[in-house]
Amino acid sequence: MHAFAAPVADGIVSPRMRTLDTLSEREILALAISLEEEDERVYADFAEGLRENFPGSAAVFEGMRKEESEHRRRLLDLYRQFYGEHIPLIRRQDVKGFVHRRPVWLVRPLGLDAVRNQASAMEIETRRFYERAATRAQSASVRQLLDDLANEERSHADRAQQLEQANLKPEVIEREDEARRRLFVLQIVQPGLAGLMDGSVSTLAPVFAAAFATRSSWTAFAVGLAASVGAGISMGFAEALSDDGSLTGRGHPLVRGLVCGLMTALGGIGHTLPFLISNFQAALVAAALVVVVELGIISWVRHRYMDTPTWAAALQVGLGGILVFATGVLIGNS
Repeated sequence: MHAFAAPVADGIVSPRMRTLDTLSEREILALAISLEEEDERVYADFAEGLRENFPGSAAVFEGMRKEESEHRRRLLDLYRQFYGEHIPLIRRQDVKGFVHRRPVWLVRPLGLDAVRNQASAMEIETRRFYERAATRAQSASVRQLLDDLANEERSHADRAQQLEQANLKPEVIEREDEARRRLFVLQIVQPGLAGLMDGSVSTLAPVFAAAFATRSSWTAFAVGLAASVGAGISMGFAEALSDDGSLTGRGHPLVRGLVCGLMTALGGIGHTLPFLISNFQAALVAAALVVVVELGIISWVRHRYMDTPTWAAALQVGLGGILVFATGVLIGNS
C-alpha cells in the first residue's frame, strides 16, 4: 500500500497526512530536498518581484536563493550516496506540523515588509524541521548534515544582515524607502483620500438639506446614514473595477476598493452621527464642527502625502465643502 494513501469505499483513494516521527530516514531526506527546492523558488520569486521597486533587497533574496540551492545540492549528494537516483515525492503539505504559507510572492507589486516577515518565518520553520529531523536520523553522516543545516539556518539572520550590508548601501536604502512611500501613497492613500473626500463632501448636501427641511435630528441621521453607506458601496465597487493594478502598480483591486469604500462611508458617517442628539440645534452645531474637522484632516492628508501646499490644500477642500454645504442649506430651506 502507498505510504500516503488509504483505501476507502468504492475504490476511492484519499490522502492521509503523516507525522515527522513516522518518516523513515530516506523519507526525511526526500522531504528536506523538497523543502529546500520550494524555499529556493520562493526566494527567486521574492527577488523577481522586488527587482523593479527594490533592487537592493532583490539582490539580498537572490543571495539567499543561492544558499538554499547549495543546501539542496548537499542533500541530493548524500541522498544519492545512500538511496540512488529515485527520490519519492514528499512535500510539506503531506506532513503534519508545517504552517500553511500565504502566497505573498504571487502578489504584484510585492510589499517589502510582508516579504521580510515571510522570509523570517520560513527560516524559523526550516530550522526547527532540521533540528527535529536530526534526532530521527540513524546514519551518522545524515545526522551530521541535518545538524549542520540547522546551524546554518540558525545563522541565516546574520547572513541576511551581511547580504544587506553588501547590497543595501545608504543611497540604495534611501531610494527603496522612497519607492515604498510611493507605493503606499498609490495603493492606500490615494483610494482612501478619494473615498474620504467623496464621503465627507458629497454627503453634506443630502444630510443638511434633510436637516433644514424637516428640523428633525432623526430624519437627518437616517438620510445621512443611507447616503454614507450607499456612497461607500458605490465608491468601493468603482475603485475595485477601475483597474486590476497589473499595469499601474496600484495594488490589488479588492484592497483598494475596500479602503476606498470604508473611507467613503466613514467620511459621511462622521457628520451624520451628531444628529443622534435629540436637540436639533445642538446636533446641527456639533455636525458643523465635525465637518470643519473632516475638511481639516483631508487638507492635512493632501499636504502630507500628495505634496500639496498647505494653503492650496485648505483652499481646494474648503471651497468644495462650503459650496456643497451651501447647496444643502439652500435646498433644505427652499
